Amino acid sequence: MTRLFPLRHLAALLITLVLCAAPSAQAQAGDAEKLRALAREFNALNTQIRDNALPKTEAKERFTGLIQALSREYRAAGGVDYPETSWCFPLKGYGYRAIGDRGNGYQLGGYDYFAGNRHTGHPSHDIFIRDKRQAGLDDRTGEPVQVLSMTGGVVVAAEKQWRPGSRLRGGKYLWIYDPATASLVYYAHNGVLHVEVGALVRPGDVIAEVGRTGLNAYRKRSPTHLHLTLLSVAGGLPVARNPYRTLTMTRLTD
Repeated sequence: MTRLFPLRHLAALLITLVLCAAPSAQAQAGDAEKLRALAREFNALNTQIRDNALPKTEAKERFTGLIQALSREYRAAGGVDYPETSWCFPLKGYGYRAIGDRGNGYQLGGYDYFAGNRHTGHPSHDIFIRDKRQAGLDDRTGEPVQVLSMTGGVVVAAEKQWRPGSRLRGGKYLWIYDPATASLVYYAHNGVLHVEVGALVRPGDVIAEVGRTGLNAYRKRSPTHLHLTLLSVAGGLPVARNPYRTLTMTRLTD
């Protein structure tokens, strides 16, 4: 005869399973907060570097330490490693043909991340939207164009407070660090930001809307565009990398 499992034993088993699972959930929540704290610390450092408020030697030392710490905590906090083959084109409804000057706008020009807002060169690609009225809206849809995260990773820096008259060149920007590929990606001239520092993102996640913020991008002479920079931090310090070839092969979203 089949013996039924006593209800009191079943209840006890369920309670045990819940108690055993709780520490794991609590641990992941704690790891997520550690990652957010590190991202906020990186954001503060990035602002100091941007504003040339820190000696380069100290800035480099702190940068390397934070990148290493972010890499350690990323996966414990639930971050996923996305390969470069899963990367997404960073503008919804657009493709690589929207990149200015067929990719020839990328000019290294002695670029140095640690020179902050005074850096030289243009190790970046400007990706232009259809906006003849310079209203920050797509001419075909009449809607803002969504900026998508090209990679996975964690948002490590953001600027939401840009106002016309500011000398800040990037306007409302985002930096996203992807530990899986040791990449640091910069999205500038946004109109609205949709993610906070410390947030985990996947390729294709909406992170902002294309805008006209920033010292030069705000001016009438500038067509509306996203400014995209890719830095490799595989060696601990940021080195500019030309992503044009990669952008021609990224996944497109309609």
